[in-house]
Amino acid sequence: MSRAIIHLNVADFAAAVERLCDPSLKGRPLIVAPLGAARALVHDMSQEAFARGVRKHMPLERALRLCRGARVAPPRPARYERAMAELVRRAAPFSPLVEADEAGGHLFLDLTGTGRLWGPPQDVAWRIRRQVRADLGLDPIWGLAPNKLLAKVATRVVKPDGEHAVEPGQEEPFLAPLPLHLLPGLERDDLLLLREYHLQRVGQALPWSPAQLAVVFGPRAASVHAILRGRDDSPVLPLGHRPPVVRLEHEFASDTNQAEQVSSALRGLVHRAGAALRGQGRVARRLVLSLDYSDGQRATRKRSLTPGTANDFALLDLARDALAAAWTRRVRLRLVRLTLERLAFPPAQMELPLMAGEQHQQRGARLLAALDHIRARHGEAKINRGEPFLVAPERVPPGAPLLKRT
Repeated sequence: MSRAIIHLNVADFAAAVERLCDPSLKGRPLIVAPLGAARALVHDMSQEAFARGVRKHMPLERALRLCRGARVAPPRPARYERAMAELVRRAAPFSPLVEADEAGGHLFLDLTGTGRLWGPPQDVAWRIRRQVRADLGLDPIWGLAPNKLLAKVATRVVKPDGEHAVEPGQEEPFLAPLPLHLLPGLERDDLLLLREYHLQRVGQALPWSPAQLAVVFGPRAASVHAILRGRDDSPVLPLGHRPPVVRLEHEFASDTNQAEQVSSALRGLVHRAGAALRGQGRVARRLVLSLDYSDGQRATRKRSLTPGTANDFALLDLARDALAAAWTRRVRLRLVRLTLERLAFPPAQMELPLMAGEQHQQRGARLLAALDHIRARHGEAKINRGEPFLVAPERVPPGAPLLKRT
C-alpha cells in the first residue's frame, strides 16, 4: 500500500501568531526579533518583510535597513507552543500518527489506510485547513505525498499559500525542475559542493551515480542519492512517542523582576509538579527550568537527581538552584516554565527494619501526602513552606549569589 503523508505548514508561523494577538500588525511588514538585545537576530518575518530581503537569522540591524518601517515584535516561544498544541488538536482525530515540532508551525500526518474512515487524504487536508482557519485564524498550506520528504517539498513549492499533491511514481518528475535548496536534508555545505559542479537544479544532479556522488560527498553519498530521488522511509512518529514529562508554566500578569513574585510562582509550580508525580506513582530524575524574558530571549537550565524524587523539598532546592543560574539578566520576566523529565517508577522494597535516614524519608513522604490532601481540599494557597530570601539580579552585586539564607 502506498503511503499517504500530509505536511501542514503555517507559513511564517511566529509572525502569523503575533498578528492574531495584535491585529494592528496585519498588512504591514513584521519582523519577530528580540528587542533591545545586542546583536539580535531575526527569529521570523512576515511575507512582506521576506519580499524585501529579510531572512531568518539575519542581524536585526541589517533587516531594518532592508525593510524600513517594519514593526518589530519580540519572540514569545510559549505563545507559539500553545498555538502549535491547538493545531495538533485539530489534526489528531484523523490519525494516531501525528508528528509536530513544538513551536515551528510544521506538522506531519500519516493517513495511510484511513480512506474508508475519512475519505481521500486530500479531503482530510482541506477539512483540517478549514477547521484551523475557523477556530484559530491561522491558514496552513499543505502537501500530500508518499513520504515526509516529498510532502515537505510540496509545501515549499506552494508557499506562502496553496496546496499540492505528489502522486506515487511521480517523485523524480516532480523534483527534477526544482532548485536544489528546496530539498530537506541538503545542508549549506552540500549546496556549495554541488554548485562547484554548476549544479543548480535537481534534474541536473539526477544522472550522478552513487559512485560519482561518493567522490564529492564521501560516506554521505548514499543519503544524498536518496534525497535527490525523493526517497524517504522515515516514519511519522505517534503523538505519544516522546517520553512522559510533567510540564507546567506560570505566565505573569505583567512582566516582572520582583523576586517575591518569581519565588512564589516557582514554589507553586514545584508543589503542583510534585503532586502530579506522586499521583502517577513516579519520580523525576531531571528538572528543567526555563525563563522567558520580556525581550523574547529564553534561558534554560537543567538539574539532575539520582536516583530520582517526587519530594517537593528536594525538587524545590533543585528548582531554586536552576533559577539562580538562569536568572542573570536585568530584564523583566514574562514566563516561568518547569519541566520534570526522565520519569521512572521507584523500585519496590521489602518490609525491613528501617534505618534512621529511611525513617526520616518515610516521615517526609507522609507529610507530603498530608499537604497534598490539604491543598486538594482547600486550595493551593492554604499552606506553604517558608523559603530563603530570593534577590533579583538587578539588586545583586556582580558575582554575588541570588539566594540568601535569613
